Amino acid sequence: MEHVLSTWQLAATAVLVVASAGLSLWMQMGIARPLLVAAARTVVQLLLVGLVLKQLFANQSPWLTVLVMVAMLGAAGYETFSRQDRRFAGGTAVALASLPIAIASVIVTGFALATLRPEHWLSPQVAIPLLGIVLGNAMSSASVTLNTFTGMLVRERAAVEAQLALGATRYTALAPLQRSAARNGMIPIINQMAAAGVITLPGMMTGQILAGMPPFEAAKYQVFVLFLLAGAAALAVAATSYAAAWRATDARHRLRLDRLRST
Repeated sequence: MEHVLSTWQLAATAVLVVASAGLSLWMQMGIARPLLVAAARTVVQLLLVGLVLKQLFANQSPWLTVLVMVAMLGAAGYETFSRQDRRFAGGTAVALASLPIAIASVIVTGFALATLRPEHWLSPQVAIPLLGIVLGNAMSSASVTLNTFTGMLVRERAAVEAQLALGATRYTALAPLQRSAARNGMIPIINQMAAAGVITLPGMMTGQILAGMPPFEAAKYQVFVLFLLAGAAALAVAATSYAAAWRATDARHRLRLDRLRST
């Protein structure tokens, strides 16, 4: 089964977004403008990436594929940094948000490619979609982890400084905060896995079924992807929590909240 969405069909779904913005205004939630901006970005970004991928698929250049993947990693890091309630100051701030996501995404995407064994590892039809789905999940998990950690750091400042004053190392004093932040970062993928097939049909599986793939085969691919996402999330939250703990203290194991800036 193959069905091409028309412009009118896409426009019809936009009514739901406009209605959601209207509901936000009525309830004074204050998210109408961000919702409409996000919807506009969705349309522009996805249509542009569709055009870019069309050219990539026709070109089949591994160098262009790598360039696009690097751009995706950089954009994910910047997006994570810009969405924080409190940001670390200094030139390493964006790197702090980017590196954990990049490390987790590259490792898990490489593992996926090694498992699937495509004829060409850097084929854009395989490498870019895999990185995209893994990267999006790692970015969300890292963003939640970092935001939770910095928020708890401000609230628990006195307790952390007391432990440091008693001789605890920075990682010992910050371990409870790291655990809580990492736990929050893992909750979305855990919920997604727990609900898959019982409460919801995941997006990839739904898309493959609509495209004509047998449901059982689509289910196997979805399990494969969910396990990849769980691995990427775990790596991202672990790396983010340790990177944040390192940045929030100095070599003399002192808490450095002066490095945090509220947005």
